[in-house]
Amino acid sequence: MEPSVYREKWSALKNAPGNEDALSQLARQIAFSFVDRYYQDGLYRAEYIDLLCEMATSFSDTQFNNKASSALFEIIVEELCDDYEEMPVEIYSRVMSQVISYCRDVPEGVALDRRLTDFGISTFDDLYNRANLVHSRRYTYGAGRPPEKIILLSRVTIGADVAILSVMIQRFMKMFPDAEIVIIGNAKLEGIFGGNPRIQMRRLSYARGGGLFERFSSWHAALDILQTEMPPETEQNVLLVDPDSRISQLGVLPFTHSDNYLFFNSRKCDESAKHSCMAELANSWMHDVFGAGDFCHPTIWVPSGVRLRARRITESLRAAGCRRIIAVNFGFGTNPRKRLSDDFEIELLREILKDPRTVVLLDRGFGRNELLRSASLIADIGNRGFHASVACFEDSQYPRTSHGIIGIECAIGEVAALIAECDEFIGYDSACQHIAAAAQTPTLTIFAGSNNMDFIRRWSACGDTQCKIVHVNTLADPGHVDTDEVIARIMEERSGKAPGAVEPAHKIPEIKPPRRTGKQAKKAVDS
Repeated sequence: MEPSVYREKWSALKNAPGNEDALSQLARQIAFSFVDRYYQDGLYRAEYIDLLCEMATSFSDTQFNNKASSALFEIIVEELCDDYEEMPVEIYSRVMSQVISYCRDVPEGVALDRRLTDFGISTFDDLYNRANLVHSRRYTYGAGRPPEKIILLSRVTIGADVAILSVMIQRFMKMFPDAEIVIIGNAKLEGIFGGNPRIQMRRLSYARGGGLFERFSSWHAALDILQTEMPPETEQNVLLVDPDSRISQLGVLPFTHSDNYLFFNSRKCDESAKHSCMAELANSWMHDVFGAGDFCHPTIWVPSGVRLRARRITESLRAAGCRRIIAVNFGFGTNPRKRLSDDFEIELLREILKDPRTVVLLDRGFGRNELLRSASLIADIGNRGFHASVACFEDSQYPRTSHGIIGIECAIGEVAALIAECDEFIGYDSACQHIAAAAQTPTLTIFAGSNNMDFIRRWSACGDTQCKIVHVNTLADPGHVDTDEVIARIMEERSGKAPGAVEPAHKIPEIKPPRRTGKQAKKAVDS
């Protein structure tokens, strides 16, 4: 439908507010029309974006504004981010530059406009051209005075920070042993990286489900942090690394006036990146920018007290006669398409527990919906005759059973520590697959919700251990996924003897070793 028709509908809704469902439906129709026109003929119809921006900034009630901003980000922005083709990267920059340019001109955008002006950015073209330069520039680091401080922006999602930031940090620690390392990101990262004394955390939140100005507020917060961590007179002694972070809206928003800004383009789509996962891309980028160095698998640094408690929990189970402990996580982040079904999850757990002296540690998840789902799974397994219980990571009594399922309520760092002590991890594409691989726990990921081969390869887990996937096509006919067939494939992958390391079928840079598929390496979560 043409923008003019949508504008008439918007005018009617704007003058008679109160119908959230109608507002949400209209915003989604506008967003889908933008995508339809782009897919059909490659045309960029700016009118659709302007209309969504207007809808997202017109109400005093943020709940109404958020309907349009959600449609804009979920349908357009996220789609462009996950495509991994050259054109969507450029279109993303155009969309985000247009959104930011619109927002700086409305009353709520005074601070946004002022800060952009401070960076010499006054127009859409200024912002758009800068973004294209950031994304296409080849970054190099001159061999001069080593940096006194290295600041890394969080990717916002835990899994991406494990897959990318942990690789960069390991290599930075080797190259610059005296440099201070600072991460700007969510407090939850302290549970994943807090065991490394060289890492300092500066807390910052990102409103993934918020309105336009809420999303941009993290940029303002990061600039405030940088004023103390990187005053103008010290910029030349500091490296600022942007790993394609949402905080900068994937490199569109600026952070520094100097040349100390390095951008990692995780959406790189040339031939050299076609068959690489994020950890491999991060190693290649470090190689290109800083020179040759040893390949680093992702890792985690869980605080020692948490690691010790997790070890005691699993030791208690093994002392009770348990022979194999399997960590399971059925979380899927903010994308429900990554999940299969209740029946699948129940039947998979039953199949796993057919092996005697096996204990499943089920992460109960976060939020009301995940807790309800995990409670239902645990109750169902108990009704089928297996031991089923729940526990909290901090409980004074350690669980003791040799067979069954235990639902564990714990924070992300505690989940990581438990996974590191388990013999195996199974779950959907989420943060925990990256944590498991980083902890050198054999990892099997159920990949659903995408048939984009580049996306699946890019986000496959990477670790010094077995990392396997079972892909499930839930897009063609989501109502008729053969649960028994999927479970059979999972069990076959689990039981099959892993072959020795083989040469990969595709050509890879010298820095990248072949994925290891041999016997699990010695676990070292605190390596």
